[in-house]
Amino acid sequence: MINYIWVGMTLIGVIYAMVNGTMDAVNEALFKGAKEAVTLCFGLMSILVFWLGLMKIAQDSGLLDKLSALFRPFIRLLFPEIPANHPAMGYILSNMMANFFGLGNAATPLGIKAMEQLKILNGGKDSASRSMITFLAINTSSITLVPTTVIAIRMTYDSASPTDIVFPTIIATVISAVGAILIDRYFHRKRVRNGRR
Repeated sequence: MINYIWVGMTLIGVIYAMVNGTMDAVNEALFKGAKEAVTLCFGLMSILVFWLGLMKIAQDSGLLDKLSALFRPFIRLLFPEIPANHPAMGYILSNMMANFFGLGNAATPLGIKAMEQLKILNGGKDSASRSMITFLAINTSSITLVPTTVIAIRMTYDSASPTDIVFPTIIATVISAVGAILIDRYFHRKRVRNGRR
């Protein structure tokens, strides 16, 4: 559906430009946008490669395992119905660590794997389980210590201080994560009171 929307918007824009005689401006914006997109991609690529490299070092050194062990008791409280040694727990912790370091691109495949494991735990049903809903809420609002992508964008556009975003990001993501957990728990308790799981 989104493809049809984009094609429709493009066609409307081109037709409007043809009618108003502003095709030169459209062509100029097209080439300028393409140039900026390539510049932005290279800027993002360099910073993401750097942070992914650091994450790999942290993984090989055992730092991620230690962080995961630190967060495991808290995760057990959020996901009481997942067995402690189930693969879903490992994927959830890895996803949270990737999001913690602002590596959304690395977190996505881990999140998909976690959802696949949670679906197996849910008996392969098409309806979402409590754990799946909780994981989605936490994944969407995850706490981010280093907003890697935003820093890369700010560096690409020559920000005087690209890391100024770090502290506001920590505050905003902590608030959003706490809010997501509270809302998730509220609706879960409401469903239990109404006799549903």
